[in-house]
Amino acid sequence: MIEPRAEIGILGGSGLYGLAGMEGGEEIRVATPFGDPSDRIRLGTIGKTSVAFLARHGRKHTLLPSDINYRANIYALKLLGVDRILSASAVGSMRESIHPRQVVLPDQFIDRTRNRISTFFGDGAAAHISFADPVCPELRTALLAGSRAEGAVAHDGGTYLCMEGPAFSTRAESRLYRSWGVDIIGMTNLQEAKLSREAEICYATLALVTDFDCWHEDEDDVSVDSLLATLKANSRLAADVLRKTVAGLPRERRECRCGQALKYAMITDRDSISPEARKRLAAILG
Repeated sequence: MIEPRAEIGILGGSGLYGLAGMEGGEEIRVATPFGDPSDRIRLGTIGKTSVAFLARHGRKHTLLPSDINYRANIYALKLLGVDRILSASAVGSMRESIHPRQVVLPDQFIDRTRNRISTFFGDGAAAHISFADPVCPELRTALLAGSRAEGAVAHDGGTYLCMEGPAFSTRAESRLYRSWGVDIIGMTNLQEAKLSREAEICYATLALVTDFDCWHEDEDDVSVDSLLATLKANSRLAADVLRKTVAGLPRERRECRCGQALKYAMITDRDSISPEARKRLAAILG
């Protein structure tokens, strides 16, 4: 096991490949039983809080959403001692009332991915976590407060549909998702949320809106060109909100049960877990 080095983990998404205002610049590589994380992890501090920052797509954005090693990313942060993860992500709006350059603090997910591993378990150990409420309420509330303190138009709650990508939606898909009552659409956060819960880490998403997908008749269809200027503005806002949120977090988790997620989730008796699985899951099972 690695000596604990950080309390808070930050996952940066499209446009956020570093974190301005984070003091300290040590970068480390962390090996995990699930392979390598997306990039080196930067260790530093925000105020008096130790932080580990990781760019989920790699700092040069070389990884597609389906190519990200989500298990390695979350496990690496767990090895470093992280018990809370703040995730910043670019999303499309599925509602007239949610505009580009606004933020959403989602409290629900719908999984439309197909080709991704979303669990640490299997191969000698079985567990089924409770995922009815997939976002840590304490962490989400802190992000909401941090967003509003920085002057952002912040929407309290919402459903994030996680699609496979890398192509954006067809018009038919976009209309279908709107009929489901979806609020925003993205390509990355569902796996992070599930794996964080299995690792007993609090998780919440700062969703930064870049576009209206392709459903809005009066707006241009989403494209990479149309996203770049908005991503730049959103990355500045994300850094400000994340710093504000970290500075305002209580030192200990108080209002959630994320840290006890495995208490009633394990199906395999602990004594029956295979030696290979026990070694692979050492940071999670203890």
